[in-house]
Amino acid sequence: MAYADATFEAPEAGLGKTASHEELYRIGLIYATGMGVAVDYVAAHKWFNLAVMKGNREARLLRREMADCMCSEEIRRAQRAAREWKLKAN
Repeated sequence: MAYADATFEAPEAGLGKTASHEELYRIGLIYATGMGVAVDYVAAHKWFNLAVMKGNREARLLRREMADCMCSEEIRRAQRAAREWKLKAN
C-alpha cells in the first residue's frame, strides 16, 4: 500500500500563541477547501475565528461563509474549540 509508511501531520501542528493572523487564516483556508485534508467547516470556522481575534479582516468574511453552511450546534462547537485552543496555546 502506498500510504503504509506515510505519517500525517495536522496543518496546525506546531502552532502556538505566537502564530500570526496569516498563519491562522491559512489553516482556516486549508480546512474550508480541503487542501490535503477533508473539508471541515467546524475546523475552518475555528481557525478563521482565531485569525479574526488577531486582526485578519478576510477571515471575518470567510468565517461568516462557514457559519452560513453550519447549524447552530456546529457553530457552538467551533467557537468552543477556538476558546480551548487559545487557552492551551497560552
